[in-house]
Amino acid sequence: MSVSTSHSPSPAASSPVAAPSPAASLPVPAPATDPERWPDVARPPRASRLRTAVAERLVRHALARLPLRARLAGQQDIGLGGPLMDVRDPAAFFRRIGVNGLIGFGESYMAGEWDSPDPVGVLTVLADQVATLIPQPLQRLRGLWAGRRPAEQRGTPEGARDNISHHYDLSNELFALFLDETLSYSSAVFRSFPADPEALPAAQHRKIDRLLDLAGVGPGTELLEIGTGWGELAIRAAARGARVVSVTLSAEQRDLARRRISEAGYQDRVDVRLCDYRSIHGQYDAVVSVEMIEAVGAEYWPVYFRTLEERLAPGGRIALQAITMPDDRMRASRTTFTWIHKYIFPGGLLPSVEAMAEVAAEHTGLRIDRCDDFGTHYAETLRLWRERFAERTAEVDALGFDATFRRMWTFYLAYSEAGFRSGYLHVRQLLLTRQETA
Repeated sequence: MSVSTSHSPSPAASSPVAAPSPAASLPVPAPATDPERWPDVARPPRASRLRTAVAERLVRHALARLPLRARLAGQQDIGLGGPLMDVRDPAAFFRRIGVNGLIGFGESYMAGEWDSPDPVGVLTVLADQVATLIPQPLQRLRGLWAGRRPAEQRGTPEGARDNISHHYDLSNELFALFLDETLSYSSAVFRSFPADPEALPAAQHRKIDRLLDLAGVGPGTELLEIGTGWGELAIRAAARGARVVSVTLSAEQRDLARRRISEAGYQDRVDVRLCDYRSIHGQYDAVVSVEMIEAVGAEYWPVYFRTLEERLAPGGRIALQAITMPDDRMRASRTTFTWIHKYIFPGGLLPSVEAMAEVAAEHTGLRIDRCDDFGTHYAETLRLWRERFAERTAEVDALGFDATFRRMWTFYLAYSEAGFRSGYLHVRQLLLTRQETA
């Protein structure tokens, strides 16, 4: 979603501002944004009056049909009623959308030009209607208003390393503030809803155990993990008696994962390597990967699936956990540059189940034997992360992240939660096996 290049959300001096939460009253306006660190947030883009006017007309028309309440500068309400979207600076809000579409929508939130006491509620309504918000004739002209992804974000070995570093090398301490003690940064599996924060560690272990069971991991298993995270899955697999090779592109994650694995007493059973998945050699009884395919990029899906197959020993099993989106929406937006690409996860693309099955069939002998969906569990996981992040404002500040970063991160967590609550996004555990020839 932008015409400018991506800027890494580096830490900066902070000014306190309450992170929005559904139970809270409307937050105070965001403080002045540092133009050096956040140039596209600090200054709305230049736009012709005509383009801004067209954007305003389209947005007003869309909001009027939705079950929410959009308040423009405290004077006018639009919508059918529901969660409040408080647009404090309509001129800047419409100008940003007119120039940068949904990137402008997210940057307007970062700038404090719109806010909500219930951002997840607002974003869930929008996600539920995402296919119809823009009139069909204009959707066919997507290429004229939606930016294309920068070449440097392609999933080449160099690009992948930079993309992963942009997000995961921010700060181990930052992630520890809102994740639970397992440091698992993917969907948990709960026993019941609503989930309590205290249930999150066990729910993360339940997710890991299901994936390891799907891959058939037990005593003596030679296991390859693509995407280490902070080591919890490797520790869990080693405790079952497996020998694990785990690879990551994040130096921050590798160092902390190695320390956690050593503290758990499994340093002789787990080898954590800083390398690209394409650089792995050998064959393994099982391969697992948790929410890593989203960072690969569609151009490299054939390479990814061929690598999975080549690393798999005869009779072996592959277990993947993947965030997915509807196939038609994926194909319509696969080249679009989005707010998530610009500020959170450069270079990635959420696959559809159909796309994964198609690529696997065309480029490998792999097939999907099982596919379990638990998207509602991701919504709960994200809610717990978002609430904890909101509660740790002072500690985020102490790490050197500024208020604009905190608004960005709040928007990211709420935006993601809304995707799962609306059913637009899903998370699945998939079992892949090789079709053995006679």
